[in-house]
Amino acid sequence: MSWDFETEPEFQSKLDWADEFVREQVEPLDLIWPHLVFTPPSEVVRKVIDPLKQAVREHGLWATHLGPELGGQGHGAVRLCLLNEILGRSSWAPVIFGCQAPDTGNAEIIAHFGSPAQKEKYLRPLLDGEVFSCFSMTEPEGGSDPTQFRTRAVRDGDEWVLNGWKFFSSNAKTAAFVIVMALTDPEVSPYKGMSMFIVPSDLPGIEIVRNVGLGSEPLGEGDHALIHYTDVRMPASALLGEENQAFAIAQTRLGGGRIHHAMRTIGQAQKALDMLCERALSRTTQGSKLSEKQFVQGYIADSYAQLAQFRLFVLYTAWEIDKYNDYRKVRKDIAAIKVLMPGVLHDIAQRALQVHGALGVSNEMPFTRMMNGAAVMGLADGPTEVHKMTVAKQVLRDYQPSDDLWPTGHLPKKLAAAREKYAAYLEDDAQ
Repeated sequence: MSWDFETEPEFQSKLDWADEFVREQVEPLDLIWPHLVFTPPSEVVRKVIDPLKQAVREHGLWATHLGPELGGQGHGAVRLCLLNEILGRSSWAPVIFGCQAPDTGNAEIIAHFGSPAQKEKYLRPLLDGEVFSCFSMTEPEGGSDPTQFRTRAVRDGDEWVLNGWKFFSSNAKTAAFVIVMALTDPEVSPYKGMSMFIVPSDLPGIEIVRNVGLGSEPLGEGDHALIHYTDVRMPASALLGEENQAFAIAQTRLGGGRIHHAMRTIGQAQKALDMLCERALSRTTQGSKLSEKQFVQGYIADSYAQLAQFRLFVLYTAWEIDKYNDYRKVRKDIAAIKVLMPGVLHDIAQRALQVHGALGVSNEMPFTRMMNGAAVMGLADGPTEVHKMTVAKQVLRDYQPSDDLWPTGHLPKKLAAAREKYAAYLEDDAQ
């Protein structure tokens, strides 16, 4: 039996380098090119980011979520978590380190289920950071409930023909290809009758009806597309994995994506806590520092404890993933951290905003974006309510109902059993 809460010195030195590198070299990109993160780089942008990506490769931190055979480092989930805590502070950092969403999840399922030709055509440039991708699953009518999906793919000779609507398909406007989930056998359960396809974005019939932004963005702008697929003809080779295997593929992808979100959320929440503490030490009101006010001290203590608990849970879940190498065995804990994630980020950002006063609600501080991001995390990759149901069902598998009228914890029942167990001693004591 072995428990260890330390990082080995060799990898810690890499984390220390990444911490300084992100702060000094990458975070400034968030300010000068905030809307170009998922856009194929221009020559000017490439002159800046290509040397940064090369530095990451030279330090052995490029695409750490994938094994060496796929161009990654094979460091595993725990090391990825420790790294993502740093990368979560910056929008550009995951791109510079080759582990940005949704490309990480898309790369993972292509690596697991893609044909050799698909890996060569789509996975290699994705890992090299030359292209971006889109995961097109959610539909306007069914949300994230696959039993309500209506998008169809029908076999026509050597081709598949795709028709339907998809909503909130992130990065579709800049993606080189889209991974689409579609119904292929309407005669069976949707869980057994859907398939996935890798679709080049330039095929005829793919129409981005409009791009949708988050609540704080101007109407008509944003990175999340409403897409209409009209008689999109795809070659048979576009099928990802086996026919009608989409649900299993989706669970592989979403399991990894959910914990990756949690890892990066740690970094965002820590950033908010850092700003909260700095503000508390910097401002004086009513004759004393904010840090001396009990309300503010409560904000700091609650935020620290909330983040510490969440971080340890995420690290434990990452350790489970490394141990079992099977997201299905870790499903309960992945769902649980997905439930906790929005609240942790929202609560800490809200407290930091409050302590910053009027400045906190302005667009000169990042707190409203953080809180908006927390709301997104409560919906992305499945809503919080669904994950709570998953946790409850998984927890209940380890329990049995009481076999009589009274629960097993009923004290009179337990007392009677205890008296029966030690009856001889009780008789001796009574004499």
